Amino acid sequence: MEIRAFAERVLLSTDLNEKISVSADSWTDEDPGPAQRPAEPGRPENLQFAPRRTTPTMPKLGALINAEKRALAHHIMANHELQALEVMAWTLLAFPEAPAEFRRGVVRIMADEQRHTRMHMERAAKLGLQFGDRPVNCYIWKKAMSFSSVLDYIAGLPLVFEGCNLDHTLELAEAFHVAGDERSAALMRVIHRDEIEHVAFGMEWLRQLKPAQLSEWEAFEQHLHWPLRPAKARGDEFQVEARLAAGMTPEFIERLRTSELN
Repeated sequence: MEIRAFAERVLLSTDLNEKISVSADSWTDEDPGPAQRPAEPGRPENLQFAPRRTTPTMPKLGALINAEKRALAHHIMANHELQALEVMAWTLLAFPEAPAEFRRGVVRIMADEQRHTRMHMERAAKLGLQFGDRPVNCYIWKKAMSFSSVLDYIAGLPLVFEGCNLDHTLELAEAFHVAGDERSAALMRVIHRDEIEHVAFGMEWLRQLKPAQLSEWEAFEQHLHWPLRPAKARGDEFQVEARLAAGMTPEFIERLRTSELN
């Protein structure tokens, strides 16, 4: 399958099962095609983006003792993973000139995002909530619509959204463990390990594509569009070891740790 065709099916299909199951285990990239930048992803009716401030917010960690709150948390995270998958597909279509190895790497990571979406969907359903039964937000998608280059994507998606998840995944794993939900806790630990690889991919390509005169930190900062900023790339429990495992330098990690939120 051509990477372009794979990205189109993931991004534009209104069949959720196709979006999260279509495989590109064997692909070619001989026809990247002209740039395409769809304004919205294709989604089934019950997963259309809801108006601002009409979607549920992530439950507080202490509230996860309640099974309904845990189901809601997985529902929200399924939508986050689905948006990340859609943004990756959009990136492949928007920047067909990107290096071939970068494009192949994005396709590999998309398989993880499909799997993560299915994992959260299935766990939410086990806890009594079907994916699409609650309104879903478009936060990640809308922020991605400011990406005007591959470096914008790298700074924004792998290094901010997935970078922040290095912390959130373990915070949630611990909260689920305290609530006695070991299945959900194990799920978050699996995703945490995957996120280390995804952030490592972002760091590798930041180094390869940044202008030579810029440091890694300068390139990262310059390719973020407000409200994305370095402080958004961390949670409450800052995971230094995970960031070292993802290939960040101690200097880069310290800049992240001490960056101001406003």
